[in-house]
Amino acid sequence: MPVSTGRQPVTTTIHSEDTRATHTARTGVWFVGARGSVATTAVAGCAALSAGLHAPDGMVTETPPFAGSGLAPLSSLVFGGHDTVSCPLPKRAEELEAGGVLPHGLSSAVRSELAAADREIRTGGPLPGDTRGDEELIDAFAAHLLDFARRQRLDRVVVVNVASTEPAPEDLHSLPPSSLYAAAALRAGCPYVNFTPSTGLRAPALQDAVAASGLPHAGRDGKTGQTLLRSVLAPMFVQRALSVRAWSGTNLLGGGDGAALADPAAAAAKNAGKNRVLTDTLGALPEGDVHIDDVPALGDWKTAWDHIAFDGFLGSRMTLQTTWQGCDSALAAPLVLDLARLLARAHEVGISGPLPELGFYFKDPDGGPAALAEQYEALLAFGSRLREAR
Repeated sequence: MPVSTGRQPVTTTIHSEDTRATHTARTGVWFVGARGSVATTAVAGCAALSAGLHAPDGMVTETPPFAGSGLAPLSSLVFGGHDTVSCPLPKRAEELEAGGVLPHGLSSAVRSELAAADREIRTGGPLPGDTRGDEELIDAFAAHLLDFARRQRLDRVVVVNVASTEPAPEDLHSLPPSSLYAAAALRAGCPYVNFTPSTGLRAPALQDAVAASGLPHAGRDGKTGQTLLRSVLAPMFVQRALSVRAWSGTNLLGGGDGAALADPAAAAAKNAGKNRVLTDTLGALPEGDVHIDDVPALGDWKTAWDHIAFDGFLGSRMTLQTTWQGCDSALAAPLVLDLARLLARAHEVGISGPLPELGFYFKDPDGGPAALAEQYEALLAFGSRLREAR
């Protein structure tokens, strides 16, 4: 059944009983999957950048084209979230440091910031044995968001889904967990980002609520490695009139993503986004498959290999092979910080609905071009739009 937002705006007027207090704008970032690798890396990284411990490598919103766009300062971001696991963020950061994801010494340098974020993490669900229905869960999650905004005196809260990939639902009228969290964001009046391949706001039962919410929202499935490279290479073949005969790929990864994607249904949801850029750019999906293999020993590190067969002049057969090796959490964390800031600013200036201008960040964006260069130009134009709205 369609889900009503019943939404309340997440805005806070700060004042004492007798005198209105001076208010410095603060923005909440609420992670679904708040104790996972991406969220932990984002919280630790934001604290490190705010303290001047590291340069903002990987953060597009910290580059000159976004100066003066009115984005929330990194030091003004306040973190919280939902998760179903209990490992506290400081401990998780220590594990990521031991695995080489975070630099040596960072977990202790930003321990207080990690602990503060961990205190704002609430138990998600549904957990095994949970007897609450969808409406009760949505209400509970929305109440967590509203309470977070009230206690922390936040101007707005952006919900960012960075939880493990879930299989596509077989029943299109049901709400999978990602959609329960997304519905809670609508109900609490929060802009929403889906950085995963999970259903989120795209559940058919949520479409009326999405349209009525007047909230900005963005994308599905963050583009961090193999698909990022595909969005650069596929247009090259088109522009040079080279016919692609086959495009195959393999991903080796560990960590939570590797375990989640060992489920064939979850892997299928992930691969749909990987293939979309090829279909949209080349006009049809070439022959070939993408395989995802769980290799626990790799931890948060990932190797992605592509084999591209193409025809040149007079039918000459040629190939291109690429290998991408990287740390998925370190690639994703700056992007989710970018997106949180961009969605918060869009909400502040009254922009609503899907944001195809942010397709630069997603495998499965809300429309717009598929080529990375064109997506980047659209993102720069969006930054200019935010700047002019001041």
